[in-house]
Amino acid sequence: MKSFRQAVAEDLLSLALLHHAEPNSELLQSLRREAGLSLGLALQSPAGREALQAMAAAFEGLPETLDQTIIDQYAADYADIYLTNGYGASPHESVWLDEDHLMRQEPMFQVRAYYTRHGLTVGDWRTRPEDHLALELQFLAHLFDTKQGDNLLEAANFMDEHLLRWLPLFAKRVAERCRTRFFAALVLLTDAYCEELRELLAQILAQSRPTVEEIEQRMKPKRGSAPLTPSTFTPGRGPTW
Repeated sequence: MKSFRQAVAEDLLSLALLHHAEPNSELLQSLRREAGLSLGLALQSPAGREALQAMAAAFEGLPETLDQTIIDQYAADYADIYLTNGYGASPHESVWLDEDHLMRQEPMFQVRAYYTRHGLTVGDWRTRPEDHLALELQFLAHLFDTKQGDNLLEAANFMDEHLLRWLPLFAKRVAERCRTRFFAALVLLTDAYCEELRELLAQILAQSRPTVEEIEQRMKPKRGSAPLTPSTFTPGRGPTW
């Protein structure tokens, strides 16, 4: 179990890194040499295997030395996905779950409450809100870290209540609209990995996964509940521990 948790934590951090910033030449060269992303958790689902194959295929034929034109193509695709909303596929949970599809809404504060419960803070939330995909993956990695105690049930709940409610929608839209095979493979791999991980958690915890209806009922605002208020932030960092 310790090895499993550590492998998952490292995988999630690797995925978070790829969603965090546009890939530079060094990263792309490393992925090309490894024929894609090497994961500690061997994915068994058809979706997971197909995504891994797609990731490897994205780097087939790339030259050893990447010229600026290739780098710029990746940078432009990254910007359209994560910065400008050029594909209408925001990497922020609130945009998918809020009624008006706005950023920094109630889902963000709910995610913040999870972080706060574990003593974590995010840097400048006005630049990158807590419900950004890279930060949610980083938080999930934190829960799997063996140094943090037994947080597997908390990880399952976070995935049910937040990450898996919107990640499949994000992945599908990006894969359909992005221009590079790399980002199409990345979003599909992230989605497949998290889905398979949640199935494993159900087996480990001996608890069946809640239905979509049960989750939506759980997440309805409680009558008379006080709104969540922002906590103190640590500039330039996040989530931190």
